Amino acid sequence: MGLGDKISNKAQEVAGKAKEALGDATNNEKLQAEGAGEQAAAKAKQAGEHVKDAAKDTFGK
Repeated sequence: MGLGDKISNKAQEVAGKAKEALGDATNNEKLQAEGAGEQAAAKAKQAGEHVKDAAKDTFGK
């Protein structure tokens, strides 16, 4: 995984956490759901990148 991808994915995850926290504080269910969704998307991207990294390490490509 490239450094840029790592930073982008982590930034998306942090933004999702912030959005979810703001939704919690304001009792805004839509904002809570959007934040949770952004976090899930970021984590899925990170998992996919980890799989690609593992394959590169295993197969040397």
